[in-house]
Amino acid sequence: MTSACFRTVVRDPILARPAERELLDSGEGVTPNFVPANYAAGGLQIPLLPDAAIPAARPFLKWAGGKQQLLSRLIPRCPSSFNAYYEPFLGSGALFFALAPRRAVLSDANDELIIAFQAVRDQVRGVIRHLSRHRNDKEHFLAVRRQNPNTMSAPGRAARLVFLNRTCYNGLYRVNQRGQFNTPFGRYKRPNICNRAALQQASLSLRGVEILALDFRTALERPHSGDFVYLDPPYVPVGRYSDFKRYHKESFTLDTHRALALAFAKLDGRGCHVMLSNSYCEFTLKLFDRWNVEVVHARRLINKNSDGRAPIREILVTNY
Repeated sequence: MTSACFRTVVRDPILARPAERELLDSGEGVTPNFVPANYAAGGLQIPLLPDAAIPAARPFLKWAGGKQQLLSRLIPRCPSSFNAYYEPFLGSGALFFALAPRRAVLSDANDELIIAFQAVRDQVRGVIRHLSRHRNDKEHFLAVRRQNPNTMSAPGRAARLVFLNRTCYNGLYRVNQRGQFNTPFGRYKRPNICNRAALQQASLSLRGVEILALDFRTALERPHSGDFVYLDPPYVPVGRYSDFKRYHKESFTLDTHRALALAFAKLDGRGCHVMLSNSYCEFTLKLFDRWNVEVVHARRLINKNSDGRAPIREILVTNY
């Protein structure tokens, strides 16, 4: 017997009154039915009904291959009920934020990404404080990019990642073989560097969620029968400007994709609900031909040339 998979998010910390804001930032006094005041633009207070639900949180990061644009296709294809939700290629977490599952385990091999998510969950006030000090300036960007994140506090490290993500070229997270961030400055006029609303909403959605720095092979040993696993790995490259593989110092090779297909088969054998996204090509079609494969169209947002951002075919694989 599986349980209902969605939870209703009914808390809005964006512009709550000071006393309520203190409770939200500290985590004390926050109950499922606690709904602080919500404010519209211009400061007009619009109180919510006690049981009213606010919109689900949205990703606080941009990410190559992020699934925000495909949610209308993904959500109807998720199982109607499941136990725990697992996402071992976290990225921006778009599907997690949209589903808001009651129980979730989020993981990724990218340490910087995981530290950022943990800090937003546990120390969002500090992340916002550090992030508010950053500015959209090339010299400042280069100085921050040169920083060694290992010497920073968790909130400062998370703020560094969010700042670089918001101001670098196309929001692309890319590192060299030494694990150093090397995407150039993006030259945006008014990037939203510190989106307090998005960060605080994300913090609330992440409370109680397990967030781990793990290789997908280790992460996928944990799901059990009735759990839902969404796999969104670095895609198999199908063109010159396909999604970048190097979001971690270790590249995601074709052999790694074969290992992922074996993990998919093991999850299937354990009775898990599994859904996977990847590029449309002969390699992936053959790799997953024993399961349900659907073709969907997505717009490639991370691309050097605007004409290379036309809709492309991807596959959506499910075992249910």
